[in-house]
Amino acid sequence: MKAFTAFFQTIVLLSLCMTVNSQSASAAKQSTPITVGDVAPDFTLEDQNRNQIKLSESHGKSPVVLVFYRGYW
Repeated sequence: MKAFTAFFQTIVLLSLCMTVNSQSASAAKQSTPITVGDVAPDFTLEDQNRNQIKLSESHGKSPVVLVFYRGYW
């Protein structure tokens, strides 16, 4: 009986966690997709050598290509 009670409590706790997580995800800010011709917001990122690169500094000098690595490693 104790094993059943512990199992039942675990299922209830996991269900509660999943419900809270799904509600917080749906309440997150909805973003709009980027379309051709949209102006990119100015931002600063680090390159592989830890140098700060600002998008506005590259404007008009050369094409800018952003690559987003997905964390599947």
